Amino acid sequence: MKMNRFWIFGLAVFLVACGGNETTPKKEDNKAVETEETASKEQTITYLDKSYTLPSKVNNIIAASLESMEDAAMLNVKPLGAVTTAGKLPEYLASDLEGATSIGEKMQPNYETILKLKPDVILGSSKYPDEVVEQLNKIGTMIPVSHISTDWEDNLLLMGKLTGKESEAEKIISDYKTEAEAAKTKVAEKVKDKSVFVIRIRANSMFVYPASVYLNPVIYEDLGIKVPELITKTAAQEEISIETLADVNPDIIFLQFEESENDKKTAALDDVLKNPIFKSINAAKNDKVFVNVVEPMAQGGTAWSKEKFLNAAVENLSK
Repeated sequence: MKMNRFWIFGLAVFLVACGGNETTPKKEDNKAVETEETASKEQTITYLDKSYTLPSKVNNIIAASLESMEDAAMLNVKPLGAVTTAGKLPEYLASDLEGATSIGEKMQPNYETILKLKPDVILGSSKYPDEVVEQLNKIGTMIPVSHISTDWEDNLLLMGKLTGKESEAEKIISDYKTEAEAAKTKVAEKVKDKSVFVIRIRANSMFVYPASVYLNPVIYEDLGIKVPELITKTAAQEEISIETLADVNPDIIFLQFEESENDKKTAALDDVLKNPIFKSINAAKNDKVFVNVVEPMAQGGTAWSKEKFLNAAVENLSK
């Protein structure tokens, strides 16, 4: 009997041991499961030929650039945080982005505030200096949204991908192109052989931009107006003297002026408009100087800016 009891006990121990080996996962198996679970919680977003790893569902978006804020407004997206001017959302976007927490000024984000908001993604700016990029990347994935106007479609589609509104973004792009084609036909005779300039007053000086920058693509690409020689030679934002402007003598000027970008102690806009040399230019003599036809803080290279400016430009060019 003793032998039988020992034999049965030994058999039980053996079976338990074997059973334990079968049900205990190997360390390698655990790692594989963890990797699969992590992968299922992530997604890869490609933007301007670069890939970014983000949570599979993006909820907390920080719009740390005016470009991304304009895209958010266009798609009716409410970012958790956004850049502000003097602590307030820019007036022209305030109602669309109501409720967004201030994360600092457009070139001076508040890292501590952004960290507290626990962002899934930070939509920064391609204009950020290296030190800002480095700090934001320590907090989370930062995508530098392009400030180049010709990237407007990629920018809007990025916001669409992040928020499940890609089809809406595609429709906005398609509708704009249709509207632009119709507008081009509408103004063709009015602007034939006319020179058209977009000029921005900043720091009490006048600036022009390359044909592919700021609001210029609406004029020279979408409406098909000939690019002036001076603009073809412009490589970046470039100051233009009033004497040089008089020499090129444009027929039509779209003049943009934002108070916060100029010395408040001077009347920079009035100084230009009342200058005798400026008043001698064809555009001024023929009442073809159009001031702030679109919000002066509009970034130019976004769907929001393009749509607003196209409508305003056509209205004024048709006169």
